[in-house]
This record gives sequence, C-alpha cells and structure tokens, in this order.
Amino acid sequence: MPTALITGASAGIGAEFARQLADRGADLVLVARSEDALQALAAELGARHGVTVEVLVADLAVEQDVDRVARRIADTGRPIDVLVNNAGFGLPLHFADNDVADEVRHLRVLVEAPMRLMHAALGVMRGRGGRIINVASSAGFISRSTYSACKAWIIGFSRWANDEYASDGVTVTALCPGFVHTTFHARMGLAAGEEGVPSFMWLDAPYVARQGLRAAARGRSVVIPSLRYKAMIAGSRLVPRSLTTRIARRGRM
Repeated sequence: MPTALITGASAGIGAEFARQLADRGADLVLVARSEDALQALAAELGARHGVTVEVLVADLAVEQDVDRVARRIADTGRPIDVLVNNAGFGLPLHFADNDVADEVRHLRVLVEAPMRLMHAALGVMRGRGGRIINVASSAGFISRSTYSACKAWIIGFSRWANDEYASDGVTVTALCPGFVHTTFHARMGLAAGEEGVPSFMWLDAPYVARQGLRAAARGRSVVIPSLRYKAMIAGSRLVPRSLTTRIARRGRM
C-alpha cells in the first residue's frame, strides 16, 4: 500500500486528505502541532479503514521540527509515496502593523517548510515515482499582502517542478481553493460572518481535497476547485491590479 504524509493534518483540508487517502487504502503519516487531535484522527482512520497511521507532532515554524519531518520523508526504508503540504495560517492583511516575527514565522510555514519537504520528497521519489500536492490558494493569483505572495510562490514553484520531474515519475500539483469551511478563520479570531464573504463563495473541505487528489492523479500542475473561482481568477487578469487589490482587502482564502 502507498504511504502518504500530510502536514496540517489535524483539521480542515488536511484531515480531509487523510480521510480520503485512508479510504483508498493508503497508510498515513499525520503531521501537526496538536497531538490530541492527531491521535484522535489516527484512531478513527485506523479503526475504520485498517490502515497504519503514524503520528508526528511538529511545528513547521521550528527548524528542528522541519528537520524531523524531512528525515521521515527521506527514510528510504519507509518510503513516502504522497506528500501533501497543507500546513498554514493567516495574518491580518496590514503588513506594516503586524509583528515582523509573526511575518517571519508565516513565511517559514507557508514557503520554507514546503520547499524543504519537497526537496526531501524528490530525493526519494525520483525514479520510483510519487505525488506532491501543495495546498496553495486562489489568493496566489491576486495581490493580498504576504499571504498572497507566499501562495504565489507555491503556485509558481509547483508549475515548474511538475514539468521538471515528470520524466522521473513525480507529479507536483498546486491546489488553489478559495474560501473553505475549516477552522482557519477561527484560529485568526474571526467569527462566522466577520469576513464579509457571501455564502456562495464558500467551498467544503471534502470537495477541495477530492479535487486535489483527482488533479494529482491526472498530473496537473495547478487546479482551481469550482467554476466560479476559475471564472473570477480569469476575470481578475482583465482589470487593473489596483482594483483587485482593493477588493481583496476583505477576507482570507
């Protein structure tokens, strides 16, 4: 059976990836900061699907923790076949008002950690095959402070890596959802409705994870779940960047 390692697996999109991969028979390595949530999910999936579930507690803003996860990925005796870089968090959009230490931590989790884990994965996947799914965001196509910039990097790197390593049997896919019903916003201290985002703009985590897995199986470098977000992103290229920046000041993706 294949083995999948998922970061940010304790809730939201990460937990949905774990559920859907376990349903397909994959063994799992679940990575997140919350041990209790990981153990509960591991017990649930192990009992329901009969798969092996390993728990790895790590904070991907901490260099030593990233090293531990990278070493697990690079372990050729227990190879990882699927890597899902999903861990992340958001900050208020007013960059100049944010604590710069928070911004550095944000950059480490959204860019540095996925880059280092992809490097470890490619070291063992090249020649034997594998799939890497990077959870980016539709925000990566517009200008929205450092969150948007981080996601744009993930999208661009995934596009290049998918072409570069296709001949080695490795696919790299950037999954770019819009607003998704998860605990993401609650962790930022925002209650339901505070984002000012209409209900039709929200997606469900199971749908998003399913779209990511399907795109990875097809070898696609970028996938934008739902026609409405595809249309919005296509339309954003036709209007001035200053206008999309003003509109994007509301909410998170």
